[in-house]
Amino acid sequence: MQENDTKSPAPGESGLFNRIGVLRAERCISRQALADAVGVNYQTIGFLERGDYGPSLKLAFQIAEYFGLPVEAIFSMQPFKPLSQQVYGMQAKKITGSIEPQKKESA
Repeated sequence: MQENDTKSPAPGESGLFNRIGVLRAERCISRQALADAVGVNYQTIGFLERGDYGPSLKLAFQIAEYFGLPVEAIFSMQPFKPLSQQVYGMQAKKITGSIEPQKKESA
């Protein structure tokens, strides 16, 4: 057995990080509904979410197609930044930047 690395969250046995649980919660989709849509058992979705199981390439593409996202938006070898940080953190910078007075503006 390998020791857990305490520097970053462990991806589970599969070695992958994923956003399946977040995507399901955003869309109010049950594990059963997602499982039915991609043709697997609902327990498989739970194993995927926990990182206990790595999806086949076909299953990864089916899940991506179901959510209407690229595969790399759902699965990663590196931990994901929180969506709030990625989406709202970038917007906050843009909003803050737009409030600053502009230089060289003519009337």
